[in-house]
Amino acid sequence: MDILPCMPPITPTCAPKIASPAGSCNTHFHIFGPASQFPYSPERAYTPPDAPLHAVLNMLDALGMDFGVAVQAHPYATDNSVVLDALRQAPERLRGTAIVKPDATVAQLQALVDAGIRALRFHHMPHGIGFSPLGMQSFAQLAPKMADVGLHAQFMLDANALDSALPFFKDWKLPIVIDHMGNVDGALGAQQPGVKALCRLLAEGRIWVKISGAYRVSAHYPDYPDAKPIHEALVAANPEQIIWGTDWPHPRLDCDMPEDGHLLDLFNAWTPDRLLRHQILVSNPAKLYGFKPKN
Repeated sequence: MDILPCMPPITPTCAPKIASPAGSCNTHFHIFGPASQFPYSPERAYTPPDAPLHAVLNMLDALGMDFGVAVQAHPYATDNSVVLDALRQAPERLRGTAIVKPDATVAQLQALVDAGIRALRFHHMPHGIGFSPLGMQSFAQLAPKMADVGLHAQFMLDANALDSALPFFKDWKLPIVIDHMGNVDGALGAQQPGVKALCRLLAEGRIWVKISGAYRVSAHYPDYPDAKPIHEALVAANPEQIIWGTDWPHPRLDCDMPEDGHLLDLFNAWTPDRLLRHQILVSNPAKLYGFKPKN
């Protein structure tokens, strides 16, 4: 199997221009390696550079983030060892999102919850390549067991394919979190069907959306101006169910590596209301992941 080349070097994180409020949370990043301790799956679609826990904590410190959510990444398939190790080492600061096989038992899922996992991640990218096959059918099989233990569902999902996903959510009562602004094309603007669908479901309270991965929405490095109207539309639709993340260390990129302090600067500039920023960075992730913000 062909393995994509390693990513470019990770850009060191700079402090944001506006200090993050106490209790802030970066809700989307990945942990890679050390590969000698946590080897990658032979079936992986890309090979990342090491981005271990100490680098994660340095990134969070530089951003002024008290909390973070480590998201299981594709090079590890359904082996969640690297995330679980991080949760063991920083249980007060971190929560996690896992990827599991559809035949996982309730006992196995409960063990993940006890370790600090709060969601399972699935994929619905009909037009994408190289993504996990653990998609909507896997969610359908796992959903009753997830409900038993209180795990919510997170989706790497193409918002323009939402119609084909919605039947699977018909009886689901726990949160549904959509990654990276629905992975839409910023060049098509905020009026494209996928963004309008996200806004409608947000307004109805049916989904949460991560306004993360601006560089996945826009090709215009480093300021991603065509992601801004989409960001603004999603926040306006329902700010109580919006969360923010960086997607550090930005896997699958081969150039134009983002710098996370700058990504936070863009969030702050695109969300000028201080109270709204506090809600998205502090209150919303505290509610969704069970963090206890510091006074």
